[in-house]
Amino acid sequence: MKLPILIHPDPRLKKACAPVDDVDGELNALAENMLETMYAAPGIGLAAPQVGVNARLIVLDCVKDEGEPPRPLVMFNPEVTARSDALNTYEEGCLSIPDEFAEVTRPAEVEVRWIDKDGKPQSAGFDGLWATCVQHEIDHLDGRLFIDYLGPMKRQMITRRMQKLKREKARA
Repeated sequence: MKLPILIHPDPRLKKACAPVDDVDGELNALAENMLETMYAAPGIGLAAPQVGVNARLIVLDCVKDEGEPPRPLVMFNPEVTARSDALNTYEEGCLSIPDEFAEVTRPAEVEVRWIDKDGKPQSAGFDGLWATCVQHEIDHLDGRLFIDYLGPMKRQMITRRMQKLKREKARA
C-alpha cells in the first residue's frame, strides 16, 4: 500500500525517532509499504518519519541500472559504527523536499549496524551512493534533513518554496 509522504516543513520530520523494541508483523508490513512508496515516488531511500511514523526504520535500494535486479534493504535501528576520513560530495534530494537538490558532503564509506526484518543483527560496509543514501536516511531518524547541511539563505529559500508548494496542494 502506497503511503502519503510528509512534505517539509512538518514538525514530525524534525523529531528524533524512538528505537524499535521488537520487529513484528506490523513493522514488517510498514517496511513493505515504505518500499512500495519509495519505488513509486520514485526514490532510493525512505525513512519512517517521512510517512508520519516515529520509529527507527529506513528502507533503501540504490540499484539504478536497467536490467539489474533490485536490492531492497530494510533496516531497523540503523546506526553508523565507523566512518572513513575520505569524503564524497553528492547532489542530494529528498522525497519530503520534492524537486529541490543540493550538494552535500559526507564520509565516502561507512559501517552500519542494524536489525533486519527477521529481527537478526546485521552489519555491512557501504560506499558510493549507498553510503550517501544510508547516511541521509539515518539523518531522518535523528530529525535532520539534507538542507540542514546548507547555508541559512539557501535553506530558507528551499523552505519557503516548500511552504508555497504545501499551500498550493491544500488549495487543489
